[in-house]
Amino acid sequence: MAAPQSNAPISTTRLKQIAMDACQSAVGSAEFYEHPKVEGWNAAIINSVLRALISEATPSGSQAPAHKFVVNSTIIQHLVPTSALNKPKGGSEAKTDGPSISTSDTGDASGATATDGKPHVGRRGMHSATQAFWSEKTDGMWSFKYDGGESKGMDIVISVIWIGL
Repeated sequence: MAAPQSNAPISTTRLKQIAMDACQSAVGSAEFYEHPKVEGWNAAIINSVLRALISEATPSGSQAPAHKFVVNSTIIQHLVPTSALNKPKGGSEAKTDGPSISTSDTGDASGATATDGKPHVGRRGMHSATQAFWSEKTDGMWSFKYDGGESKGMDIVISVIWIGL
């Protein structure tokens, strides 16, 4: 997902580390996707990445970086995360019966629920694309998928755009 960018304000290796640290800090203690917490997780990820970018991309002796930055964080809920199979509708108490997964593909859509207990229609999917008209010498973009969200029933995708001043 993250292609090397020769014009990146900091190395793509460092961008990846910043993104991983931000995600781990935001959702590291979460056991599964919890919709009421997603806005806070996104804000924490974006603020952390922006702070690090501005700090590390500001030249020594300067008060501002040589780029403007845009950071996007998208958190996508999985249908049924493995970490929530033995938990009732977002709670932490173990179920007494064995784990089960329901999907709307079985013909009984009335019993199909997401991890928050609300009905759903089929499996979720996402495709995103970005295109821009800019200077390839000073501007660019980079995206990253955090693998640590898989076991928590979510995908986390971060994208960073920089525009030279």
